[in-house]
Amino acid sequence: MTSILGIGECMIELSPAEGSLLRQGFAGDVFNTLWYAKATGGPDAEVAFFTAVGDDPISDRMLAFAATAGIRCDSVPRIPGRRPGLYVIHLTGAERTFSYWRDTSAARLMMRHANRLWPQVADADFVYFSGITLAILSHEDCELFLGNLRARMKPGARVAFDPNLRPHLWDDADRMRRVISRAAGLSDIVLPSFDDECRNFGDAAPEDTARRYGALGADQVVVKNGPLPTLLLNKGGMQDFPVPPVEGVVDTTAAGDSFNGAYLSALGRGAAVAQAIAVAQACSAQVVYRKGALVPFSDLRI
Repeated sequence: MTSILGIGECMIELSPAEGSLLRQGFAGDVFNTLWYAKATGGPDAEVAFFTAVGDDPISDRMLAFAATAGIRCDSVPRIPGRRPGLYVIHLTGAERTFSYWRDTSAARLMMRHANRLWPQVADADFVYFSGITLAILSHEDCELFLGNLRARMKPGARVAFDPNLRPHLWDDADRMRRVISRAAGLSDIVLPSFDDECRNFGDAAPEDTARRYGALGADQVVVKNGPLPTLLLNKGGMQDFPVPPVEGVVDTTAAGDSFNGAYLSALGRGAAVAQAIAVAQACSAQVVYRKGALVPFSDLRI
């Protein structure tokens, strides 16, 4: 089994429960992806997470939660006086919006402890991060990360990247597009969502998204498009993979993250790309039937 290292943020999640109550959990786009990589990869899956947390009790609980799931957080730095970020999910039908409190989150300072990150990068077979990872870092820390990542990786290791475009996290939309494009150019696998790319890069069709990221150097681009076909661009050209119908959707939170995690896990187990896409679609279909980002491992049938 290949090893996966995710680099990003985990937050306190408050999701709708019965009545007007909110259920507390932990989630974040990269962490969600690792959760589903572990859930679909089984007990032998090697999954690790790099972030930063505070020195408070809820940070202790967050790390314990990850450990219980089998996600290693061996070298996560503790930032005195900082706390995890927090978000609330708002549902309108099955579609979600979010309110965030993350300006002083510990994860924003993770690259101040890059000496703890690079040894893990050197050991990983897949290094995974997202546009949100880049957005929460300072300009200097973002440059430190992107400027050194590939040089720190072992031969044959691959970078997987989800652009996960969130303009409100960036100080400038043009900078967002430049940084995202640079990160994609460092990546072997790019996993964009078409609706994000349409809004922020002006792509008229998923094929435009795939060609743009392919032209930057990605060997493989997998464009997610909700219930519409998943589009693959690789050296064999372009291919559509229809999404099996899903009815009774409850919450689309983590639909893309779960796809990413199941996809990378399947590739790591030696699956062909077409098979990995089928596994990823099946995982995502189960996630949208439940509220919140993380479905318990025991409830997934892959």
